[in-house]
Amino acid sequence: MEATSSPGQDAVRDGDAVSLLVRENDPDRWLATLFAPADKRAGLLALYAFNLEIARVRELVSDPLPGEVRFQWWRDALEDKARGDVRGHPVATALLEAIGRYRLPRQALLDLIEARTFDLYDDPMPSVGALEGYCGETSSALIRLASLVLAGGDDPGGADAAGHAGVAYAITGLLRALPWHASRGQVYLPADLMARHGVGREDIVSGRDSEGLRAALSELRDLARHHLDETRARIRETPAEIAPAFLPVALVSSYLARMERRDYHPFRTRVELPRWRAIWLLWRAARSAG
Repeated sequence: MEATSSPGQDAVRDGDAVSLLVRENDPDRWLATLFAPADKRAGLLALYAFNLEIARVRELVSDPLPGEVRFQWWRDALEDKARGDVRGHPVATALLEAIGRYRLPRQALLDLIEARTFDLYDDPMPSVGALEGYCGETSSALIRLASLVLAGGDDPGGADAAGHAGVAYAITGLLRALPWHASRGQVYLPADLMARHGVGREDIVSGRDSEGLRAALSELRDLARHHLDETRARIRETPAEIAPAFLPVALVSSYLARMERRDYHPFRTRVELPRWRAIWLLWRAARSAG
């Protein structure tokens, strides 16, 4: 007789797949979940895996239209309009369970998808304000949703702290990913900032280094630090139980510092932290929050 798996076994297998996805593709957030209560980790991993699924659509499609189709599938899944068995998708299954368990606002997830539509096209980010808005609807929203999970579905406050934290972390991440984005023709550097420093889109996609580019990148690092300072000023007012949602932000200062080394090259340097140092920084932040 052919062996069949039980619903419990299926849930474990799906959970393992979701955890592996985050571990391999978003190590900062995966490590942060290790400092969260064990019963909240599945909800956090579901959010982070969903974010990955949306973020990597661009690299899976050859032009924007198939990407729009994938985004629409996720919209339909969130609005219970999807055709076929959504429950057959491990990430969708985990996300829908987290939404139900923690009463997560679906509109925030839909807004995240909408913001990520920018990723499908090659237009530069229009302005610094547009960049902050993009970061707010993606990274900040993710921190806010993770806070709801950690608070058991109740509103723990901390929306302002999440807003600034997400922008600081996302700008830093986009700066780290500059070589990769440039190779794909994507430009997240704000057009108004580039124009002020005499940098054009072609300079980015061709990997052309210049004093103007470095000045623009320095300005963005300053912007990330500004939001990091605002986060620190506000996070003291948030309950300790939601600290794991903010933990990845503890890595921002070290990432920014590595971009200011003399040997840093915008298009050649991989801005990474040794695993032991990332764990230590997260541990120290978790300890101070507790």
